[in-house]
Amino acid sequence: MNQTTKNYSIGFRIWINEEHGHFLGIGRVKLLENIRETGSITNASKAMKMSYRQAWQMVEDMNSASAKPLVEKMLGGKGGGGARVTEAGEKAIKLFYKLEEKVKKFSNELGNKIRL
Repeated sequence: MNQTTKNYSIGFRIWINEEHGHFLGIGRVKLLENIRETGSITNASKAMKMSYRQAWQMVEDMNSASAKPLVEKMLGGKGGGGARVTEAGEKAIKLFYKLEEKVKKFSNELGNKIRL
């Protein structure tokens, strides 16, 4: 019988839910970051190889689930429309990464204690 000790790690994926379903996860955070960088839901969705319809729906879902909109859409005109991440959206991004870091730290500590 082999008495070698193995080290294990714990994997996880964080979802912040509200009563009607998913509110925020890493995919939605990445979408927010891409909107911030490109100023557009269209360009953000292209960068993620996601359909515009799916990105639009995710933005609508996040805005509906949040007390304040995370993304504001700007109507087109001579210069075209666009979108911007609001202050509430920036706060959501920061809080998500803060939570993820805490969970990661905890899971690493817990993973170091697993010995089978």
